[in-house]
Amino acid sequence: MPTTAPRPAVEDAPTLRTGSLGTADIAFFVVSAAAPLTVMAGVAPIAIALGGIGAPVGYLLAGITLAVFAVGFTAMSRHVRSGGAFYAYITRGLGRPAGIAAALLAMLGYNGMEIGVYGLLGTATQDTAHALFGADIPWLPVSLAGLLLIWYAGYRSIDFGAKLLGVLLVAETGILVLLAGGVLIKGGGDGLSLDGFTPGNVLVPGTAAVLAFAFAAFTGFESTVIYRREARNPDRTVPRATYIAVAFLGLFYAFIVWTVIQAFGDAQVVKAAGSDPAGLFFSAITTYVGGWAADLMHVLIVTSVLASLLAFHNAINRYGLALAEEGVLPKALGRVHARHRSPYPAGAAQTVLGAVVVLAFALAGADPYAQLLLWVNTPGMIGLLALQLLAAIAVPFYFRRISHGEGVLRTVVAPVVATLLLSAALILVATHIDVFTGATPLVNTVLVGVTPTVFALGLLLALRLRRRRPAVYENFASDPS
Repeated sequence: MPTTAPRPAVEDAPTLRTGSLGTADIAFFVVSAAAPLTVMAGVAPIAIALGGIGAPVGYLLAGITLAVFAVGFTAMSRHVRSGGAFYAYITRGLGRPAGIAAALLAMLGYNGMEIGVYGLLGTATQDTAHALFGADIPWLPVSLAGLLLIWYAGYRSIDFGAKLLGVLLVAETGILVLLAGGVLIKGGGDGLSLDGFTPGNVLVPGTAAVLAFAFAAFTGFESTVIYRREARNPDRTVPRATYIAVAFLGLFYAFIVWTVIQAFGDAQVVKAAGSDPAGLFFSAITTYVGGWAADLMHVLIVTSVLASLLAFHNAINRYGLALAEEGVLPKALGRVHARHRSPYPAGAAQTVLGAVVVLAFALAGADPYAQLLLWVNTPGMIGLLALQLLAAIAVPFYFRRISHGEGVLRTVVAPVVATLLLSAALILVATHIDVFTGATPLVNTVLVGVTPTVFALGLLLALRLRRRRPAVYENFASDPS
């Protein structure tokens, strides 16, 4: 007598968990990818050392630029419903070859930003263990354990990830607010001053480097559109989450950098940042709040890094899922977990890739911070900036081809202005790449060259698909039926 086979625990599913994310959830993913505590404590001191007391303005300018970009970007999000985000937008505006090349750039960018951070996880945990317990631990086991933890969090439902990121984001933001409050209450080192916002302190040679750091600090903000299929009322949720993320990051970064400058005083902060950049924030919070707060900050930097890893991991998984559904990546990556509704094969593949890269750097005896983090992150950062630029260019071309009710400000003026500003940002980053990497000219040339090389390979892939798999090529980046 025939029997019915038991239902497998995992099966093909047509969609992710739709309608489960609100504006706040998506904003948490995006802001967590930016890792505010890690960016502030780990990078902002270098921006202060290079740009002086005018450094906060660099973060404001970067935020304004990306807000202008978001005007056209979010307008297009109401018309393009593909899960491919950047590459779908670029395809609609600039054609399929550019879109397919952009898809490869997106995978490079997000993987580069995520995998390199496993080196930071190892060194941040090392520093925390040494500061709190005097223990010296190896970085590699920490990074590998982090890979497994992030895989599991990504394997679970998107709701689980949103809740976890929400808790971690509130904690890391809270410790920075606590520092700022202590500085403001006690009046800083030499009294509170707004001199850093005057033209004489902003228009200095180091400002270009500060701007490069500032744009890098926003990397990943555009990933709001990746969660379109999982958002409640995406036509409203996605634009709101994008603007909230940009506004929060721009204002918060500028405010925290300004308060740390006040902690040491305008006359002393550049020297303090230059002599001990890694200890600048810890010294400030010890002075103005207490040693217990510095210990807590050490712990929260580790959780901040974990939050960033999870946010990027989830973004990569959804790009992998979208490209598998397109037929560009293997079909097996296009499966969704029956219960958790997570793109679990894409997550597993990304975890394996991360493990291979981390182990390769470890076997080569590379430094987890100076090489694994910086050398892998840098092409990722440049790739994502290039994607933002291409998306800005694509917006007016797209709206010329369709009937729409959007105004000229959203469809032409803002995208053109964003194109000019993002072009300047990309040039700033590329010409100041040595500030990010500390590497030799040859290494820096290779790191910068990865982005155009991957884009060129994407164009060749597009030609191959058009010739050998015309159906995949013709349907690329089409909206779901």
